[in-house]
Amino acid sequence: MIRVVLAEDQALVLGALSALLSLESDLEVVGTAADGAAALEQVRLHQPDVLVTDIEMPRLSGLDLAAQVRAGWPGVRVVIVTTFGRAGYLRRALEVGAAGYLLKDAPAAELAGAIRQVHAGGRAIAPALAAEAWGESDPLTDRERQVLRAAESGQGTAAMAAELGLSEGTVRNYLSEAIGKLGAGNRAEAARRAREKGWL
Repeated sequence: MIRVVLAEDQALVLGALSALLSLESDLEVVGTAADGAAALEQVRLHQPDVLVTDIEMPRLSGLDLAAQVRAGWPGVRVVIVTTFGRAGYLRRALEVGAAGYLLKDAPAAELAGAIRQVHAGGRAIAPALAAEAWGESDPLTDRERQVLRAAESGQGTAAMAAELGLSEGTVRNYLSEAIGKLGAGNRAEAARRAREKGWL
């Protein structure tokens, strides 16, 4: 029996996934969570074979969750199921240790098959994304991503500096680097371009 924890912030999707996977004779859903922090607790409690998680969730993103699971429970395999069909997200998911990456519009049988595949030590990646993933690489550093995320909310440089624990000059430098790398005209455009590429 393959023991699975599901993490998804949309209750209807979470219920549907749980019901569909429970129909499989070799899969058992041992825990569910509506946010990343609760999912981490479910992994701690149940130590499942596989964690299936969305990317965008409250309190802890699926990518941060995958990284923490890899660090704390390296035997738990992670499959990300998301609406974000962008190569940048896939690359970041692989970097943090995800073994599977599927799109939410995939058939239920594909998810069950992916769970079995990663449990057996393999990878399961949406075919349409696999080829794209090795195209354009993410030029941003972690700090540049942080300041662009803060810029998305429309904060001024002083507020961003206070939130990130950096000087205003350092924030301006990171913004300038990111804007240059993305060929953008300003911070808002840089954040938008990075988001579209799946780099934020």
